[in-house]
Amino acid sequence: MTLTRDLPLVPSESALLFIDVQNFCVRPDGGEFKDLNAAERNRTYGEYFTLLDTVVVPNMQSLQRACRDTGIEVMYTTIESLTLDGRDRSLDYKITGFNVPKGSWDARVIDAIAPEGDEIHLPKSSSSVFVSTHIDYVLRNLNIRQLVISGVVTDQCVESAIRDACDLGYLVTQVTDACATYTAERHEASLRAIRGYCRQVTTEQLVDELGR
Repeated sequence: MTLTRDLPLVPSESALLFIDVQNFCVRPDGGEFKDLNAAERNRTYGEYFTLLDTVVVPNMQSLQRACRDTGIEVMYTTIESLTLDGRDRSLDYKITGFNVPKGSWDARVIDAIAPEGDEIHLPKSSSSVFVSTHIDYVLRNLNIRQLVISGVVTDQCVESAIRDACDLGYLVTQVTDACATYTAERHEASLRAIRGYCRQVTTEQLVDELGR
């Protein structure tokens, strides 16, 4: 038997996980950018927001639609404290200054890919969803073996999720053009660094694989 990461998805054993696709860090008026004026925001993050609007979010919508149509579980994690003042969040988030209060607008998945029905949403207060949520327990209860990853930002929370998922025994597929970070250079460097942990495909390739 040959061991490989390059296996097509088995829908009944697969889940799509959107990471941090929320108002806080995807919308220009989100909390991550609240201290910047328009000129500073455009100068530092203009490339990122343009890519999200024109490529990444439309690709996320295609992935979401294809997975729903084939019965693949669609899940979401967002940065969100369990408290209003964020006293429960990780030391790293406290140092960074990230606090997305429980139940806030910043904590919501963006409208373009909003959850439907009883799709699972897990709030997290650390970089890796596997550290500050019970996602591993949930995935095992759902009999999930293959995890499709899409989200932001590529070289931080996305990378963290991929590494931890692999170490916990999941086969991971990263959808390269349905992830984004603040510059193209950072994105490409992350894809190269994480390549040994996962299967990397484009949105078009995965949608074709699912027959959609």
